[in-house]
Amino acid sequence: METGKAQQKITISFINEKSPILDLICNDLTALGFETIFRSETIEDVLFQLATFKELPKVCIIDLDFYDKHILSQLRQLRAKYPTIKLLSHSDIDDEKIGKDLLDIGFSSCLLVGSDVDYFKRVISKLY
Repeated sequence: METGKAQQKITISFINEKSPILDLICNDLTALGFETIFRSETIEDVLFQLATFKELPKVCIIDLDFYDKHILSQLRQLRAKYPTIKLLSHSDIDDEKIGKDLLDIGFSSCLLVGSDVDYFKRVISKLY
């Protein structure tokens, strides 16, 4: 069904510390028509890379490592510098406090390891 609205390309980025699962999700989302602007291993790298971009990605999918003591402060810094980017977390930790912390920072959704590419697509598509 046509809505008269032009189809916009949804650009995505990944912060992924060598997760083969998220690598597959990235490849599958690209095959579905999403445009991956960049992939990085750390939030620090992303902050540096984003400063050089003319156009920011619409969505950033972050494979979270909650064993890093500084992760929440780094995420707050990312949110403060780039409030227009929708943040999605990808984690194997299903903890209510962590989920609340992420929502308080401004994450749009928290996806658990095991979520398939169709679920990622639905979540991202609902944002736009």
